[in-house]
Amino acid sequence: MKSNRLLKIAGVLFLATLWTSTINAQITKTASVEGITEYRVDSNGMKVLLFPDNSSQTITVNITYKVGSRHEGYGEKGMAHLLEHLVFKGTPNHPNIPKELSDHGARPNGTTWYDRTNYFETFNATDENLDWALDLEADRMVNSYIAKKDLESEFSVVRNEFESGENSPTGVLMKSVISSGFLWHNYGQSTIGNRSDIERVPIENLKAFYKKYYRPDNAVLMVTGKFNTEKTLKLIEKKFGKIKNPATPLQYVPTIEPPQDGEKRVVLNRVGDLQVLSAMYHTPAGSDKEHAALAIVENVLTDQPSGRLYKALIDGKKASGMWSFAPFTKEPSFMYFNVDVPSDKSLAEAENTMMNLFDNLSKNPITKDELKRAKSNLLKQQDQVFRNSSFLGTYMSEFIGAGDWRLAFIFRDRIESMTLADVNAAMNKYFIKTNRTVGNFIPTKKPVTVAIPHTEGVDELVKSYKGKKALGTGEAFDVSYNNIESRLNSGTLPKSNIEYGFIKKDNRGKTVSVSFAFRNGTEKDLMNKGLVARYTASMMNKGTTNRTRQQIEDELSAIKSSVSVRGSNGRTFVNISSTEENLPKALALMTDMLKNPKFDAAELEKLKTQALANIERNKTEPTFLASRKASQINQKYKKGHPLYRMTIDEEIQAIKDISVDKLKSYYKDFYGISNNATLIAIGNINEENLKGYFEDNFGNFKSKLPFTSVADKYSVNKAANESIKTPDKKNAFTTGSLSFECSQDDPDYAALQVAGEIFGGGFLNSRIANRLRQKDGVSYGAGGGVSVDGDNKDKNSIMYIYAIYAPQNAAKVQKGFQEEIKRFIEGGVTQEEVDGVVKGWVQAQAVSRAKDRELSSLINNNLYYDRDFDFHRNLEANVKKLTVEDVNRVIKKYFKNYEKWTVVNAGDFKNMAYLKDKMKN
Repeated sequence: MKSNRLLKIAGVLFLATLWTSTINAQITKTASVEGITEYRVDSNGMKVLLFPDNSSQTITVNITYKVGSRHEGYGEKGMAHLLEHLVFKGTPNHPNIPKELSDHGARPNGTTWYDRTNYFETFNATDENLDWALDLEADRMVNSYIAKKDLESEFSVVRNEFESGENSPTGVLMKSVISSGFLWHNYGQSTIGNRSDIERVPIENLKAFYKKYYRPDNAVLMVTGKFNTEKTLKLIEKKFGKIKNPATPLQYVPTIEPPQDGEKRVVLNRVGDLQVLSAMYHTPAGSDKEHAALAIVENVLTDQPSGRLYKALIDGKKASGMWSFAPFTKEPSFMYFNVDVPSDKSLAEAENTMMNLFDNLSKNPITKDELKRAKSNLLKQQDQVFRNSSFLGTYMSEFIGAGDWRLAFIFRDRIESMTLADVNAAMNKYFIKTNRTVGNFIPTKKPVTVAIPHTEGVDELVKSYKGKKALGTGEAFDVSYNNIESRLNSGTLPKSNIEYGFIKKDNRGKTVSVSFAFRNGTEKDLMNKGLVARYTASMMNKGTTNRTRQQIEDELSAIKSSVSVRGSNGRTFVNISSTEENLPKALALMTDMLKNPKFDAAELEKLKTQALANIERNKTEPTFLASRKASQINQKYKKGHPLYRMTIDEEIQAIKDISVDKLKSYYKDFYGISNNATLIAIGNINEENLKGYFEDNFGNFKSKLPFTSVADKYSVNKAANESIKTPDKKNAFTTGSLSFECSQDDPDYAALQVAGEIFGGGFLNSRIANRLRQKDGVSYGAGGGVSVDGDNKDKNSIMYIYAIYAPQNAAKVQKGFQEEIKRFIEGGVTQEEVDGVVKGWVQAQAVSRAKDRELSSLINNNLYYDRDFDFHRNLEANVKKLTVEDVNRVIKKYFKNYEKWTVVNAGDFKNMAYLKDKMKN
């Protein structure tokens, strides 16, 4: 027996060695950094990155092509992005990609940027799904239709996407400033492209662009999540190994932008209310060491609340909000700053403040404390990304486009090792007037310019990089309902009266997700409270009696954790993202926020100013106005009721009326635990320690207001089709809703889930999306769905539709909605539609349960609605056994023709009377 066993082992080892050498002859391992391993397909040079994470229970397949808007020529602006859309149109082997994505329950997308285009799918971790996803990406690498008929419908969709950006003065100003800042380089051109190029690009040009850049030696395939490495490599070789590169090799001939030799200025005049100020500086490429130095400078300037610009403009009450970004690019790029200035403040004063601060940076070098804080902030962000394999799979596309995936780690290391001298030297080098785009040419006798060297040496930089210790792969956690139920430790803490649900599992990076909620008060208690609940929660991280706002932020950055608080109508929700090691400190910070808020008047004033500026920004926006109007049409509560829907003017007044005294009064009554509180924790936790902590720290944290949910009973919506004119907006928006009486406990719930997906859900794969985007080509974003109430007493459910489109296409959108709803009711659905959605829905639920935050929400809802996992198990079983007759029955029962819906349209409609006539017909 012993001899036979040894022979078997020897045979297995021989076969394994033979298989490995065979694979190695076709796919060669080339590098490995912190759990990510790079391979090269020998037959065509395609790079492959594998990043196993057993704890994710999902797989993300992301393929990055090193082609973006930077590669476009004359008359081709927007071509890379337009091609991204067409690659979803199908191949001979995958003729209906949107349907396949829905059938597999995938969370997909494609994105285009300056240096790269990527396509990704996140799905339930099964061998069948992985085989499908790799086959899909291999096929559309070289066999995408890129057909004229698809271009004819899709170019108008992309134009609609372009027009949606044209609605925003902030976006248009940004495009104008960046364009003015670059003389020759394509980084000065928006990725979305030029309207005329989008409309007129010949299909032959698109095909040539596709054939030139979509090729194995210009692609990097990344697979992250739960998979078997050897099987996956074999599968990749099978799918991609036979694909050949075009005969003509790619050549890298860069455009080198000359130094800017004077400050530039742009003025934009458009309809709107909020004033906007911006500035752009030229900066080096992402692979340059100075990019990391400037990232620290950016954080020192814009971090909230410590940033110098933030203090000067927001604390100084000269602006309401600000943001910045500096893309990580292959070639020398830029850093962009945006400042929102309300109409009651001086734009000139805000600009003067910002420019004076920029121009005096050389006299006010960054300090040791600022450097430490900026490093902590940036390293916390990096750490949270590297612990999330699903997000990391797509995040790496930025660095691949910039030259190599290892630049992500090198960038992190450079942040960590950056010195004050390095940071101040970079700041003084690039933050000079002549390198800035804000305004007009200014002559000077002795100009000072900065010549930024072109990108070189990336291959040499990354080839020997080893990285740090990998974070591990975590536990292979089964997301079946039975396993989750068996791993769930639930009960009620006797002293604090908190219902808890804990799942202890070994996550990659030892991550922990904690959700804590407490609910207090009745409808009567909440009358005439307005927006106070929301603002009370928003003030929790703005300072305590023990810590300043800055100290809270610094401590969270130091422990690489996040704590967020939100509230509404007697409900307060807290979310913590941390690690096993740092959870105790994160809990201590959360406790200090909840139990010892300071309610600083200056911080409250900043929140109010930002909120008022946001309303001012949106007062002419079609989406905002249509959504607001729709809620007004179906108003069913009196002013002062907690569910009353305010007008814009009422909300402005409600914000102005908020005071520190009102916040303190609300806090006194509603912060604490009465009869309804829940605590969910998932990940690397010590369950007994968590119980003890909340008993010790929240056992006496009490509210005297018992919770009773505010009733929101079903009522029939008002049939309406109203329009709002929004001058000078290139995009219009339509939203519609229909109420119906049903709850998640109703036997019809399962069929409604499937009906809603077929009607308006899925990824470009629904009746509404197929009609308005795929067929008519009039809407970039169109869809709908069904939302069923979880409360069996209210049964207040709705179905909804939406579309964004050019105003001149309003009649086509109305007709599309009208006809598709009627066809849905009268003709019903097909067996193919039901089968596809059922399969995709089941897998999508598994993907959701694999995400700790979403699993936490599921458990929290179970506690709130007094359910167990039998509810979800039974729902899935009911979905799986649905027939076409079941789905068609609920469609006829609940759906009604378009004339019964509440519909609101907002846009720059040229002939409102004509549009109204069209809506009636």
